[in-house]
Amino acid sequence: MDNRGKIFGMLGLAAKAGKVQSGEFSTEKSVKSGKAFLVIVSEEASENTKKMFRNMCTYYKVPYYEFGGKGELGHALGKEMRASLAIQDEGFSKAIVKLMV
Repeated sequence: MDNRGKIFGMLGLAAKAGKVQSGEFSTEKSVKSGKAFLVIVSEEASENTKKMFRNMCTYYKVPYYEFGGKGELGHALGKEMRASLAIQDEGFSKAIVKLMV
């Protein structure tokens, strides 16, 4: 399995563990409340959305990655399409970041 598949697998595990907040509002809340250890925004998200989260993550010092399509991210979480998500667990975040490189 390639890293891409592994990342989606990890996202699925994190979601099952209840450690993922997805959707713009929840992701933003997660970052601003200091609960987010990692933010992933879909490569298909609008430039505005990417810029907003890039700036927010820089400010709050949260790792930020652009990865996957909206459908892929949503599917990995067992939900509808998702343009953004925040991982609220340090272990999952570190494991996913390792695979991103």
